[in-house]
Amino acid sequence: MYAVPGSTPEDATPEVTANFTFMVPKKEISMVPDMGKWKRSQAYADYMGFILTLNEALKGKKLTCEYKVSETVEKLLDLLGTLDRWINETPPVDQPSRFGNKAYRTWYAKLDQEAEALVAAVLPADRQAAAPEIAVYLKESVGNSTRIDYGTGHEAAFAAFLCCLCKVGALRVDDQLAIVFKVFNRYLHVMRKLQRTYRMEPAGSQGVWGLDDFQFLPFIWGSSQFIDHPTLEPRHFIDERVVNEHHQDYMFLECIKFINEMKTGPFAEHSNQLWNISAVPTWSKVNQGLIRMYKAECLEKFPVIQHFKFGSLLSIQPMTS
Repeated sequence: MYAVPGSTPEDATPEVTANFTFMVPKKEISMVPDMGKWKRSQAYADYMGFILTLNEALKGKKLTCEYKVSETVEKLLDLLGTLDRWINETPPVDQPSRFGNKAYRTWYAKLDQEAEALVAAVLPADRQAAAPEIAVYLKESVGNSTRIDYGTGHEAAFAAFLCCLCKVGALRVDDQLAIVFKVFNRYLHVMRKLQRTYRMEPAGSQGVWGLDDFQFLPFIWGSSQFIDHPTLEPRHFIDERVVNEHHQDYMFLECIKFINEMKTGPFAEHSNQLWNISAVPTWSKVNQGLIRMYKAECLEKFPVIQHFKFGSLLSIQPMTS
């Protein structure tokens, strides 16, 4: 992928060599003025490059199309299957408040304890040293156990987790479709189950003015899937019949379906931003607009980025041109 020179035979210098020193990621953005440091960082360039490379790879492709599923992808699906099983084993508890079920903390404690071993099982034998660094992003990707909330910063941590797996060569260029259609899609299903089971609060949600209470990336990647579609236009996604008929093929429609299940009342009222997007004439314009919005609303917002952690793979060091 954009960041795994080592996976192409003509390039003899892998990004991460055997004597590479990993480090446990930590927060670096503690004040609003630090945001410039983030936007100039290698991490920002790598993260955005990763998102856009995948965005390009998915253009016009259905979730149900054929693609390679590597051993690493299978192992990641096993990892997510384990998280899913733990939800079944940790039912919500009876409590006075409807939101933020405290059983989530029990579920999270299990992940906290097992994350490093789960990640080690996904990594090749010669990359085991990366497990403590990469496991941090996995733990950050499932919500906050103090506030029992989940938002786009947690979603970004999962994308960062996948980006790191590319940088160490565990995932490769030909895994691109499987990364989104298999791994990220399975992650979304597990997150939706967490959100529903433990009634998690949206983290820093802008309510009806935000795109969605919990996610952003599947709208970007999902709109890319629709580019140059012969019949389905942006105006069609607010039609429930279209959603029910095509959601298995399109990530964007899966998101709309989940919103329709979770919210009541007119779509234009509970999801105003999406309603506005449905009036954009082409999917290509929707896709470009969502990328701009993602940078402005998520990646350039201090309340989101103050929680992001930087290590050796996603480095706070300035971008080297």
